[in-house]
Amino acid sequence: MDLKQIEYFVRVAELGSFTRASIALDIAQPALSRQIRLLEVELRQNLLTRNGRGAVPTEAGKLLLKHGRGILHQVDVAREELGATRGALAGRVSIGLPPSLSKLITVPLTQMFRQHLPQAQLTLTEGFSVLMHEALRVGNLDMTVLYNCDRSPDFEIDVLHSEELVLISPAARSAAASPKKRPGTKRQPISLAEVAQLPLILPSRPNAFRILIEAQMTGIGHEPQIALEVDGLNAILSLVKEGMGHAVLPSYTLSNFENTAPFTLRSIHSPRIMSQLMLVRSSRHPNTETQKSAMEIVKAVLIEAMKPYT
Repeated sequence: MDLKQIEYFVRVAELGSFTRASIALDIAQPALSRQIRLLEVELRQNLLTRNGRGAVPTEAGKLLLKHGRGILHQVDVAREELGATRGALAGRVSIGLPPSLSKLITVPLTQMFRQHLPQAQLTLTEGFSVLMHEALRVGNLDMTVLYNCDRSPDFEIDVLHSEELVLISPAARSAAASPKKRPGTKRQPISLAEVAQLPLILPSRPNAFRILIEAQMTGIGHEPQIALEVDGLNAILSLVKEGMGHAVLPSYTLSNFENTAPFTLRSIHSPRIMSQLMLVRSSRHPNTETQKSAMEIVKAVLIEAMKPYT
């Protein structure tokens, strides 16, 4: 397969249109169509379904799109390594962040990256653990921050922080109505067995927090009473705010809300639920000097961001 053909295919598939892709790539549309068709002939499979609305990847096309993105990313990495021989830390670094941390560290991470790696390009992707794992595996991400990642020969893992999950509940209406912006009120601790009796709003499996909560409750002979399954941090907290149930999350997730008065926090005991925050990268791809520097930046930013919650 020709790299240019892969690049052309990826762009068409991402933009969903030969017309838009030809403009983005600065290539005539008939020439673009001819290159995609040559790729399909070589692979003996249709990669795109062409219709009046544009072009949509077939099942084979979806598979090539996943691998094609990884191939193109690794080509960028190779160019960066060659450029590093000239003494400049440049190239692109792609980092995955979980939604619970994205708002907290995106700005300081970007600022420090620009300060220390001004010639490099930073790409930040927000997503849940399963998607981040897959992106690491195929090479679309250089590194990602994950919760409770299983040890594997495929990954290099640095544990950055251990965080206690807390019960986040709606505050009394009188307190929530106060115009004063203040941290969520802390109340008396609650046992995990008591938490198991409450209506909980949890993300669906295989979310790392969901798996951890269920495992801890199973260990004491209980299971969570799930009121709602919601795959969105802000959506979960908004529902808690409206009194629809309770959440079990790290306390720093409330940083997504400017006014945290509508929430109360309770520490959980017997047992505590401890979550590990990890920096993960694939062991199958070599580190460039730029990536090594970026890893140190991520570690420094995360450790600093976690200090108020330690």
